[in-house]
Amino acid sequence: MLRSLYSGVSGMRGFQTKLDVIGNNIANVNTIGFKGSRVMFKDILSQTVSGVSAADENRGGVNAQQVGLGVSMAAIDTVHTAGSAMTTNVVTDLRINGDGFFAVGTTEQTEAPYLTRSGNFTLDASRNLVNAEGLKVMAAEGGGPIVIPDNIVSFSIAQNGDIIGIDETGASASIGLRVGVVKVVNPSGLEKIGGNLYRMTANANPEGAIEVGAAGNPETGTGTIISGQLEMSNVDLTGEFTEMIVAQRGFQANSRIITTSDEVLQEVVNLKR
Repeated sequence: MLRSLYSGVSGMRGFQTKLDVIGNNIANVNTIGFKGSRVMFKDILSQTVSGVSAADENRGGVNAQQVGLGVSMAAIDTVHTAGSAMTTNVVTDLRINGDGFFAVGTTEQTEAPYLTRSGNFTLDASRNLVNAEGLKVMAAEGGGPIVIPDNIVSFSIAQNGDIIGIDETGASASIGLRVGVVKVVNPSGLEKIGGNLYRMTANANPEGAIEVGAAGNPETGTGTIISGQLEMSNVDLTGEFTEMIVAQRGFQANSRIITTSDEVLQEVVNLKR
């Protein structure tokens, strides 16, 4: 009797967490570069009422009798599917078409740079290419910051991340800087730290290594860079609302298990009046 109570409690806790994740996904439906999450469940260790008996010459085998003890969370996965493209025609707005992340950080940063899919970059007063938080975008060669020279009239960014400067005469040439892209073996292993940023972990790349390389490299499998576009959130509202209904009904069903178990226990108590 008490097992059903605790199973219902575990189910309510699990679906509450699922609703929390769904709520966060919906809240970030318009967040640039946001990747939605999902909750996966697993059953808790079952209690064995009777064990297994093997077959012999006179009698066949008998299966075990087990009673489950509820549910728990198996994982909260980050789904790194591509979001839709939004055209802005702003040169410093960048979108990675394929695998990879932008690397951003500070010059004196002691730990590895942070990773992001949010490419809404701008130039600061010192002509550094930075994100909305002021973190500098790292170049492919050497991993240093990208500083646009002030002797060019305008610039563009090629699909391989190469920055092309245009002078007063209209002539164009590479300035020798390239926006870097980091390939991650297991993107779901990255740690979210807020601000559209991820922190590298040992389960995302071997030994947590970060190598800032070129975009569109077939050897590493990095995607190309599209200038003038941003990657939108990959959250699908239709799917999220459907999962919300499932979570709501699951929560209600588990609460009914607790109510029913309580009523049965009340009848047992009333046997002795």
